[in-house]
Amino acid sequence: MAALARPRDGRMIGGVCAALARRFGISARTMRVIFVVSCLLPGPQFLLYLALWILLPSEKASATTAW
Repeated sequence: MAALARPRDGRMIGGVCAALARRFGISARTMRVIFVVSCLLPGPQFLLYLALWILLPSEKASATTAW
């Protein structure tokens, strides 16, 4: 499994769904659909998303990035 960090590319809002998708080996689109469907259920989904957005580190820039 990949390390849990918000990717620099493939983000839509904060990169949380993309990070979780990469961690569990599924597509980011599938993870986003799961999140949207889960928001129809009662629970703290939005608060969890915000907390992960704040707590998850952003992926470091690769060494091949040209300045």
